[in-house]
Amino acid sequence: MTASIPSAILLLSCPDRQGIVAALSAFLFAHHGNILSFDQYVDHDEGIFFARIEWALDGFDIPLPDFPSAFTPLAMEYQIQYTFHDTLRRPRIAILVSRQAHCLYDILSRTESGEWPCEPVLVLSNHEDLRPLAERHNLPFHCIPVTAATRDQQEPLQIKLLQEAGIDLVILARYMQILSPAFIRAFPMRIINIHHSFLPAFAGARPYQAAHDRGVKIIGATAHYATENLDEGPIIEQDVVRVSHRGTVADWTRLGADLEKIVLARAVRHHLLHHILVHGRRTIIFGN
Repeated sequence: MTASIPSAILLLSCPDRQGIVAALSAFLFAHHGNILSFDQYVDHDEGIFFARIEWALDGFDIPLPDFPSAFTPLAMEYQIQYTFHDTLRRPRIAILVSRQAHCLYDILSRTESGEWPCEPVLVLSNHEDLRPLAERHNLPFHCIPVTAATRDQQEPLQIKLLQEAGIDLVILARYMQILSPAFIRAFPMRIINIHHSFLPAFAGARPYQAAHDRGVKIIGATAHYATENLDEGPIIEQDVVRVSHRGTVADWTRLGADLEKIVLARAVRHHLLHHILVHGRRTIIFGN
């Protein structure tokens, strides 16, 4: 998104063929769209063209609600699959938490400073622990206790709350419950999760202790879209840090929390700025 310039963004994929770039550019030129950025990538193994195009809305002669109908002939000719975004619209986000606060603190800092173009709407938790933090930041806090035994009864209440609030993006900021397929289907590719990168080798409640006991040399964090396959959704961001025998479990846990914050923040930013194209089980990410 270009600062202070109202713009639109097109994320698209289609079979690769000669003339796609020229056709897209000509379409925007014909409607007085001034291109601000045009990022493209071709997967030569699959023969697929991917692109992210951003253009200024000043002078663009297609009203945004009419863009799909105006673009349909070109989309059909080139078999284009696409999403269209107005950068003036600020996505509404919900933050799901349990008891760990580090990711929530980081998200609240970034939203309040104006770093992210979004509107934080609510914090939802299965515990009361972080209510004071959310309320200090003037965010509504909703506690709906969920356990493995009560999930089927409580999750519909969570889904209803998020849908009625018009949530565009759900951020799992160390929310320590498994989401059901129904929850995932309610927000497809609109749920971002963060976890340590020891999975699947060191699952369970004490992964850093287990990794320390095995003498692991690298720890990391992974942010991905949540899918029905637990922790196997398309990866958005990852990072690692080297560790050694000199570090304690507490040291590793602290380093891991720092990585989780920054990796989750990068992933959320990519999503909010419409940098991401999901292709099968992987992501194509434009921008920086």
